[in-house]
Amino acid sequence: MKRIVTRPDFDGVVCAALLYEAENVKGPVKWVEPNDMQKGLVDIQEGDILANLPYDERCSLWFDHHHTNRIDKPFKGAFKIAPSAAGIVFEYYKDRFKRDYSELIKETDKIDSADLSLDEVLHPEKYGFVALSMTILGHDEYDELYWHRLIDLLRKFDINRILEDSEVKKRCNAIIEKNKKYKKILQENTKLKGNVSITDFRSFDKTPTGNRFLVYSLFSEAVVSVKIRYDNDSKEKVVVSVGHSIFNRNCNVNVGLMLSGFEGGGHRGAGSCRFHVSKAEDYIPKILDILLKNEPNEN
Repeated sequence: MKRIVTRPDFDGVVCAALLYEAENVKGPVKWVEPNDMQKGLVDIQEGDILANLPYDERCSLWFDHHHTNRIDKPFKGAFKIAPSAAGIVFEYYKDRFKRDYSELIKETDKIDSADLSLDEVLHPEKYGFVALSMTILGHDEYDELYWHRLIDLLRKFDINRILEDSEVKKRCNAIIEKNKKYKKILQENTKLKGNVSITDFRSFDKTPTGNRFLVYSLFSEAVVSVKIRYDNDSKEKVVVSVGHSIFNRNCNVNVGLMLSGFEGGGHRGAGSCRFHVSKAEDYIPKILDILLKNEPNEN
C-alpha cells in the first residue's frame, strides 16, 4: 500500500499534494518530524513515499533537499540541494500532472528558502502564498485535518480561490493578529549577543508561535538567529532552531552541518536540533560559541 510520509510544513504539504496526483495515493498522509526519523522512531514500511525528510532504507521512494540528509547509496526518487523538496517532486513527475503547478512551486521555493522581501515579512497579508504558509505551524497534531484540507485545495484551485475557503480565511486572519502579539513577545524575550539574536521561550507554559521571519527584521544587526524552546508540555526535550538572517547575509556557518553534531540537521542556512533537557547546559553554549565565532565550518 502506498503511503505519503512527510513533515507538517508548507513544503511538506505541497509535496503531499503533488504526490497524491503523481502516484495516485488514496490513504491519509503520515505526518512526522525529521528528528524522529533520525532517531529511528518512525515505522517506515515498504510502499512509503518519503518527502522532505531524512532517508530510510525501508521506503520505496525518497525526495529531499536538506544538506545533512544527503546519502551515498542507491535509492529510488530524487535528491539535490534545492530551494524546496516540492520543486524536486515537481521536476521528477513533471509529465504526470494535469494541473499547472508552476506558480505553486515558484512560491514554495521562495518561502522554503526564505527568499522574501522586508514587505513580505512585515505584511504577509498582502501576499497570498506567504500568508497561507504561516497557517501551517507544524506543532499541533490536531491540525492534521487542516493540513489534509489544504492538500485537497492546492490540488483543485488557484491561490485566490484557496484564500476564500472559510477555514483558510479564518486562519489567515488569526495569523495576522497573532503576528502583532508575536512581535512584542519577540522583543521582550530576545537578546542580542554579538552578531547573534537569541530568543528563549523556555519560560512559557505554551510556546509562542508566529511569523518565523519577523526576528530578522527586528534585530537587523544579527547575522543569525537562535530560538530555544521546550518540545512539549513535559519539558523533557529542548528544541533549538537556528537560521541565517534573510536581510543581513553575513553568517559563514553551515547551520545544518553544525547542528548534525547536536542531534539535529538541516540546510546550510537553517536547521534545528532536539535533545534531552539534561544536555541543554552543554549543547546550547557550544552552539552559541560556534555562531559567535562565525567561522566557515565546511571543508
